[in-house]
Amino acid sequence: MKLTRLGAAIAAASIVVAACGGTGSDDGKTIKVGITLPLSGSSLASAGPARDGALLAIKEFELDGYTVQSFVLDHAVNGVHDPQQGAKDMTTFISDDAVVAAVGPFNSSVGKVQIPISNEAGLFQCSPANTNPDLTMGAAGKELRPKDPVINYIRVAATDDVQGPVVAQLGIQDLSLKKVAIIDDTETYGKGLADTFEAEWKALGGEVVGRQGAPKGTTDYLPILTKFKESSPDAVFYGGVTATGGGLVRKQMPQAGLGDLVYLGGDGIQDGRGDTAGSFINIADDAAPNSYSSVAAIAEFPGQADFAEKYEAEYGVAPGAYAASGYACAQVILQAIEKAAADGDVTREAVRAAGTDTATTWKTVIGDLKFDAVGDTSQKYISLFKVDMTAGDGTGDWVFIKQVTFTAE
Repeated sequence: MKLTRLGAAIAAASIVVAACGGTGSDDGKTIKVGITLPLSGSSLASAGPARDGALLAIKEFELDGYTVQSFVLDHAVNGVHDPQQGAKDMTTFISDDAVVAAVGPFNSSVGKVQIPISNEAGLFQCSPANTNPDLTMGAAGKELRPKDPVINYIRVAATDDVQGPVVAQLGIQDLSLKKVAIIDDTETYGKGLADTFEAEWKALGGEVVGRQGAPKGTTDYLPILTKFKESSPDAVFYGGVTATGGGLVRKQMPQAGLGDLVYLGGDGIQDGRGDTAGSFINIADDAAPNSYSSVAAIAEFPGQADFAEKYEAEYGVAPGAYAASGYACAQVILQAIEKAAADGDVTREAVRAAGTDTATTWKTVIGDLKFDAVGDTSQKYISLFKVDMTAGDGTGDWVFIKQVTFTAE
């Protein structure tokens, strides 16, 4: 999917309490689908399209006897996703009996605090973008589920155990790089992605000449970058998101004499074209070229053109990286609601049970999906992109390179 400015879609950021979707019956029951994402400051460039995709799916949905509403909450603080605020989002949803499911969150560190809360309450949750494996897999995943083996959380994104290696393969196999320096933001997603990237880089025969953690809030990366320069890396990899430093690292690389190097990152820096306020390209500015990123989702799917047309008709801009994933998450939730209604009544437990049924194949905009016993998707795609400063009406944009699949087609 082409990434572009949010433009008129930013106006939808004002929808932070409730927005009606579907028609329903005036005499029927009102149910709500929560949306919990970071939707202000630099985070809006990444998560805004996921919200707008979910809102579009809810708007299109109709269910006899019910009125379906969206309930949107923003857990960005000072423009950056905040786990504590994310936890408050979830408790707000749980305290509202009408909320039967939620789309979100966007960031894995928020998922880490939300999942125990939603699991305890039995609230069905679908993330369009969480990628850290520990949210679902193994002992770490079990620890996040107080009611294990009860599953309430699913995600449509592939995980970092495939995303990190694919970016490493891009660097070594496609770009013929040998030495890399790594910075991560020390968060659940950023550090985890950097770990899997580093392991694959070394497995492929590459050399890691330096690695440094720099927590969100860091504004001066010159000491780290200057130290990296001494080892003459071929590339710098950033594990994290634009809002926690991904754009600033790239912007400051020229000052350290690293401006012409390849810059590698995951989906955390994949967030819009150059005229999108707070996006990676917007922040990195003249230093943005020669940057590569991934998206832990399918980029080319059969209904892509139709989805892009109706999304643009609704918001006046082309879909962002996770717009279709947000739409798909909402579709799964809405189909689970529909199944619960057909089976008797739309309760939280009925929706959760329907939504996590491993035997169900869900029809979504990004294709047929099934979810395994821990809530991970059967559809495992990683899409790769490169910054092209001539794209996006000359403002710079991410252009699609290729798609890697780990799914039998």
